[in-house]
Amino acid sequence: MKIAMIGQKRVPSREGGIEIVVEELSARMVELGHEVVCYNRKGHHVAGEKFDAVPLKEHRGIAIRSVFTIDKKGLAAFTSSFAAAVMSLFGGFDVIHFHAEGPCAMLWLPHLFGVRTVATIHGLDHKRSKWSGFASKYLLLGEKTAVKYADEIIVLSRNVKEYFQNTYGRETNFIPNGIGQPSFRSSREITNNWQLQKGEYILYLGRIVPEKGLKYLIRAFNELNTSKKLVIAGGASDSNDFMKELQQLAKKNPQIIFTGFVQGRMLEELYSNTYVYVLPSDLEGMPMSLLEAMSYHNCCLVSDIQECVEVTGESALCFEKGNYKDLRDKLQLLCDSPDLVQEYRKRAEGRIGDTYGWDKVVKETLKLYGNEEVSDENFNGK
Repeated sequence: MKIAMIGQKRVPSREGGIEIVVEELSARMVELGHEVVCYNRKGHHVAGEKFDAVPLKEHRGIAIRSVFTIDKKGLAAFTSSFAAAVMSLFGGFDVIHFHAEGPCAMLWLPHLFGVRTVATIHGLDHKRSKWSGFASKYLLLGEKTAVKYADEIIVLSRNVKEYFQNTYGRETNFIPNGIGQPSFRSSREITNNWQLQKGEYILYLGRIVPEKGLKYLIRAFNELNTSKKLVIAGGASDSNDFMKELQQLAKKNPQIIFTGFVQGRMLEELYSNTYVYVLPSDLEGMPMSLLEAMSYHNCCLVSDIQECVEVTGESALCFEKGNYKDLRDKLQLLCDSPDLVQEYRKRAEGRIGDTYGWDKVVKETLKLYGNEEVSDENFNGK
């Protein structure tokens, strides 16, 4: 099949979970003999110009095309997805796969020309606090466009599946994300940069946006009795003012470290050496960072929203969403209970090994594309 991917910022990139998913899906489809084209945005990396990479024409067998983009908050997704949708009409594609609510606003265009379309809703983006006014309405338009015109819709959680059924009466396909094999690293770069040693810090790794619950986390950590540090790793995604607000909350506590955006070995070291990984989100689609943290056999502490609990099952400790006192008490419990932390590490290892794999995701996605030739013989259980 010839497949187009639209909606990601860039491939390859770690600017968000969508970019990771699109790359992994696309590369594995290429390995199976399909032709995949990813339509990337032009413009700067969301974490700053210093993370810009030289645009590629090919990556892991995936063809890369950069499309016209107005690199401004609220306009980048709209302009790039419109340009990509128009370009894709001339690509002879069997299926065009749109990712995220905003880009789905352009899904009607290939549908009009009779091209099969699939939409993945990575989260209910119109509910995110960083978007309001026109941007929020546009994201909701993308959601409604997917409901009306997409041949198939993929959702990443049962909660979102219920939302589409209850709100629109639209059936969707629940296909959670997969996770690959982690690269375990000793502490080297994180020691050189921030004097971090194995087991001496609590880690949050993800985008720095309000719905991730980072205000609760800093407030809770400020009241802990511990010698451990809190590491907040990630770049601000259209939310520099929020980053400044967090830094102001943390300025009196030298145990709180902001690393900025991380990738490569540094990211692997942070996952490999943390004492506890914490994700205090109010809103998620399916958190890739949580999957990654569990793949590193980490003890995880998460808010009790359904999207997190679906990922962890009984393999992580939960606190009540938005309740900083409960978050504080659970963090203190883990800081004081290394045996309990070790128990959750063992549970995480078993959970990821038994539940999440990219081969299943690719197989189910290809079936939605209309590829009836997919069989278990194509996969080796990776």
